[in-house]
Order: sequence, then C-alpha cells, then structure tokens
Amino acid sequence: MTGNSKPILQIEDLAVAYGHIEAVKGISLTLNEGEITALVGANGAGKSTSLLAISGLVKAQRGRVLYRGEKNEGDDLVQMSPHRIVEAGVVQVAEGRATLTTLTVEENLALGAYTRKDKDGVARDLDWVYSLFPVLKNRAAGLAGNLSGGEQQMLAIGRALMARPKVLLLDEPSMGLAPLIIQEIFRIVQEINKTGMTVLLVEQNVRQALRIAQRGYVLETGKIVLEDTGANLLGNPKVVEAYLGG
Repeated sequence: MTGNSKPILQIEDLAVAYGHIEAVKGISLTLNEGEITALVGANGAGKSTSLLAISGLVKAQRGRVLYRGEKNEGDDLVQMSPHRIVEAGVVQVAEGRATLTTLTVEENLALGAYTRKDKDGVARDLDWVYSLFPVLKNRAAGLAGNLSGGEQQMLAIGRALMARPKVLLLDEPSMGLAPLIIQEIFRIVQEINKTGMTVLLVEQNVRQALRIAQRGYVLETGKIVLEDTGANLLGNPKVVEAYLGG
C-alpha cells in the first residue's frame, strides 16, 4: 500500500547507549500505514537495538517514537512500558524466536493473545494463523521444542499475530534458516501485509528484505546512511557494493 498512506510510527532522533557506547546514534525514520519498511545493514549496525528501543525493551537515551494508532494521536512509546506498547498495537517478534519450548504450539499461540478479552476474535485469529501456517495446525498439540527452526520462526510470528498488532516488528526472521524456508517466511510476511498490517522488517538478508519492502533504510554503525524506496535501494550502487556482492 503506497501513495496515500499516512504515517503510523515516526521515530525521531532515537539514541540508545550501552554504558559509554552509543549503539544507535540519533536515527529518524517513518513507517507508513499498511507498508513494509525494511531496516537493513550489517551485523552490529544497531538494527536489533533500534527495535528493542521501539518495543520498550531497552531504554532510549533520547528521542521519541510517536505512534498514531486508532485511539492514539502521537503517543510516545519511549514513555510507555513494554506491555502497554503491546496493548497499544505494536508487537515485536524477537530475534532467535524465543518460543516456549516446554509448552505446546497452541499454548504458545494462546499466550500471544493474553492482553485480549474478545474470545470470538481470538478464535478467528487462531484460525487465521493456522491458515497462514498449516504446519502449526498439524502440530498444535505437540511441544514447541520439537519444531524445526523454520517451524519455530513461524510459531513466533503466529504468536505475535495473536495479539492483533497494528504494527509488527520483525527482527531477523530469516536468521539461521534454509533458503527455501526463508522464501516461505518472506512470502508469509507479504501475505500478512496484504491484510493492511504495517511491518518493520529488520534484516541482514538485504536483497530479500528490499525486494518486498515499499521503503527501506540502511543503517551503518548506529546511523542511517541511506533511505529510499526498496526498489531504488536494490539498484543503488552503494548498496550493491556493500551488501549485494558487488
């Protein structure tokens, strides 16, 4: 969705430090409603730290994260606790999946809906998640720890969707997965986006991320050095040389 999209998340001068080391050095970016935005860069560029700050899981040193949800006209997520950010509609899928391996697949998914009281809506969303990820339906009663890496990534995304987010933050969803599984994960991200959900996709897999993103930002050592449409960044000589093998 492009063209008439309006901003749903505006990050302004966001900075995060670990001790005396500033990992994110005052970045600004905008997520438009209904779009996929990619934040790409090398390992250690500050991509995951940026997401953690948006989610409230690490404290920002300075800056604002303005969220314009249905009931919000610019709430600053930096001032909110992580669980309130989830309730507002901004939900993160953590790097490394973080599934609860001693619970069943369905119990993991049910935990994603813990903030919700609408039982009928939760049941509908569970059916939707199972339609996106049929393998999870087949394994619903099995332990999450018995899933493959790709299946656990699907479960982590499905669990986040059960919170019915307006903005989905995906942190390195392709990490450690086989090429065919990576293609499937990116296809499903596009399917999710077609429902109108806004997606911020953090990825080292620059080519795949920019292919599906309407807009992209390139992060280097905590600073945004390029921003453009996904297609334009894919053709940018600097991006090609640095990230796409020349």
